[in-house]
Amino acid sequence: MELQKTSNGHHDLSPDRIPENGFDALENMTEGDTFLLNKSSGKIETQFTDFVGKTSFGMSVFNLSNAILGSGILGLAYAMANTGIILFVLLLTCMAILSAYSIHLLLKSAGVVGISAYEQLGNRAFGRPGKILAASIITLNNIGAMSSYLFIVKIELPHIIQGLLPDNSDYWFVDGRYLIIIISVLVILPLALMKRLGYLGYTSGFSLSCMVFFLISVIYKKFVTECPDEHSYNKTVPTESIYNSTDGMCEAKLITINPQTAFTIPIMAFAFVCHPEVLPIYTELKNPSKKRMQNVANISILAMFVMYLVTAIFGYLTFYGNVKSELLEMYSKKDTLMLCVRLAVLIAVTLTVPVVLFPIRRAVLQLLFPDKPFHWVRHISIAVCLLFLVNLLVIFVPNIRDIFGFIGATSAPSLIFILPGIIYICIVPEEQEPLKSRPKIQAIAFVTLGFIFMIMSITFIIIEWVTGKKTSGGH
Repeated sequence: MELQKTSNGHHDLSPDRIPENGFDALENMTEGDTFLLNKSSGKIETQFTDFVGKTSFGMSVFNLSNAILGSGILGLAYAMANTGIILFVLLLTCMAILSAYSIHLLLKSAGVVGISAYEQLGNRAFGRPGKILAASIITLNNIGAMSSYLFIVKIELPHIIQGLLPDNSDYWFVDGRYLIIIISVLVILPLALMKRLGYLGYTSGFSLSCMVFFLISVIYKKFVTECPDEHSYNKTVPTESIYNSTDGMCEAKLITINPQTAFTIPIMAFAFVCHPEVLPIYTELKNPSKKRMQNVANISILAMFVMYLVTAIFGYLTFYGNVKSELLEMYSKKDTLMLCVRLAVLIAVTLTVPVVLFPIRRAVLQLLFPDKPFHWVRHISIAVCLLFLVNLLVIFVPNIRDIFGFIGATSAPSLIFILPGIIYICIVPEEQEPLKSRPKIQAIAFVTLGFIFMIMSITFIIIEWVTGKKTSGGH
């Protein structure tokens, strides 16, 4: 049974016209059938034809929050040490607002043309080159994120096992290469094979719970850990990490300006990157509307803002100017509580990988099979190939994080600032909003800001490569 069309040529999506397999049939529709006009309640609204609308508001918040929350949270205390408390709070607040504004631009653009795929928005704005560009940026950015997360598992999990089970350093199960393969096959792949992103809401909720445990532990450690001076610091961290205590090293600074301050700005700018996941989550949201999805985004960003801020404040107030770029490195590796915290962070990072994989698969499908209906063979094959590729990169390319760090410096500002702004300018008709209107001028300024962040990030990465000095990690 096929979907029937209304007199205006669009598909009728009323409940009595949709067959049991209607949601799969919707995926058959071409780009030309992307939306219809519904005059319910005497008001014309855009309705998307590829909505599957089965994911609750809460699960959508969990998924988007999990997409936002990355390993970059471990470097925020270091960022605060190099900006000061007041400047850090101002910067983090600005970045959260800008990220919410960026999602507003995406949702507004999607609502104008009735398209809920980032790649198709690129196609509508710039033709096929725009579609390829958007898909490529999403793919590179998210493969970089997956590689970064699995690299953390490869490096940290053997240390955790050795800490919890001493005298096992010669066994195969403390080899990070074997561990990431096992975790990829037993944990990540089954979750990545879920048909819809909404099904990962439960694992995303558990992932966030692990990070809440991390947050509570950081707060607790603040009250039982003395600020390390030259003597006590020697007992808490490896000797190669000793800092020479100086006057004011254990004092909280409200505003700090030093050579590292500029390096922290791009890190904070990309702290809320989740844009490849926004439209897929929007597609599956129950009772979808732009306002409802914007509320999902706002709540997710607010929750992560609070988590980032509290982690940074208590991490900074524990170690002050001594804090390192990876907060967990400041705690003793013999501390059982912090070993459990490390394990919780790794679980959270691992459960984020399937969420990040979904937009890549969607981008590949949009490029290679744009008009094909859902098929399990394609769905499974792309996931297997992506995980195989990422595992190869993490196992055999030692400097994979540096490589994708450079790619991230271009892809992240493109996804957050540049593409949403340019797509909005191109897609929203000039009759509705002229180029000199306030919303369009704001979008142009937003795009300009994105290019500034991109240039800053690339410049700082080149400086790191030339000088050999590492700064804190990104998302």
